[in-house]
Amino acid sequence: MNVSKKNCLLVYRNKKVIRFDEAKNIINDFSAGGYYFDKINFISYDSPADIVRSIKTCNCYYENTVILCPQLMQKTLTDFIEQLTGAGFDEFGVLKNGFSNYFMLFSDCANRLKINDIINILNKKYSVKYSKAFIKTVGAPAEKVNSAIAEANTVCKCDYGVYEDYGDCKIELTYDGQTSKAQFDEAYRIILKNLNDYVYAIEDVSLCERLVQLLKLRRMKISVAESFTGGGICKRLVEIPGVSEVFYEGLNTYSNQSKCVRLGVREETLIANGAVSEKTAYEMAEGLLQSAGCDVSIATTGIAGPKSDNTRKPVGLNYIAIGCSESIKVYKFNLKGNRKSITETAINTALFLAYKTIK
Repeated sequence: MNVSKKNCLLVYRNKKVIRFDEAKNIINDFSAGGYYFDKINFISYDSPADIVRSIKTCNCYYENTVILCPQLMQKTLTDFIEQLTGAGFDEFGVLKNGFSNYFMLFSDCANRLKINDIINILNKKYSVKYSKAFIKTVGAPAEKVNSAIAEANTVCKCDYGVYEDYGDCKIELTYDGQTSKAQFDEAYRIILKNLNDYVYAIEDVSLCERLVQLLKLRRMKISVAESFTGGGICKRLVEIPGVSEVFYEGLNTYSNQSKCVRLGVREETLIANGAVSEKTAYEMAEGLLQSAGCDVSIATTGIAGPKSDNTRKPVGLNYIAIGCSESIKVYKFNLKGNRKSITETAINTALFLAYKTIK
């Protein structure tokens, strides 16, 4: 498929305000429809020369240009593009000029033109219908993902999209009716085989949805004790409808006293090893199981930063314990990044380890 190599996204913004979420959402929505951007350009709307240059470049080199701008720019951009192309925008914000299309979206107000409308226009334009397949993973190293896709690409030349969010990765394969089903299936199998240890789903569902589904299937209840992830694991769980069937309790045991009183962590363990240690994580998970209310337990303890504690243990050091009736296993990690990235990555990792334990 060559269609995905002909699209450009122009984002006009106030240079003093950096906001990438709107563009990220557009990129994700387009990829979900089987279309990808070759070029993404952020332009300050107080730079006329850059605005003119960006539109002229798109007019010369791209078949489809999506414009995201504040509504105050509508008249200026519309006048210039219509003069340049000799065509006009319709009431929805679509301009068709031969085989070239322009689509105008506003960043600060509602649009009559929706992403699905644009995708439908493109599907009709290229007479193609896309199908998609997904592989969801956690913790897969980037080089391993890239290697798996490179190997798959030697078998089937479909489009491969990779979207990673704090270790939680969605690999998206997009193909059309001209793609050999046998070749596609082989490419899909290659990626699954290479990333098998990290896979939690082969459909586009969230990690928490998958874990809750599995807990229901196993008729198991889960409890969580957090000391560094700040209730993030519990928050993710309770976002899933019907989780009350499988979620027994969640505790934020930040102080040493709370760990002792609420979870039964021994004082000598804390004195000898510290709160951020393998033994403390083990006893936290053990304390949840001993309450007799759950079948699976998650416990986290670590240092999220930005500064270390007085034990001189490094920022990013954390221990995640997963307990069940058979055993309790503790995993040690040294994560890099800021406080948010360390915490969010640990949350995803803990949920994935719980999933793997009961799978």
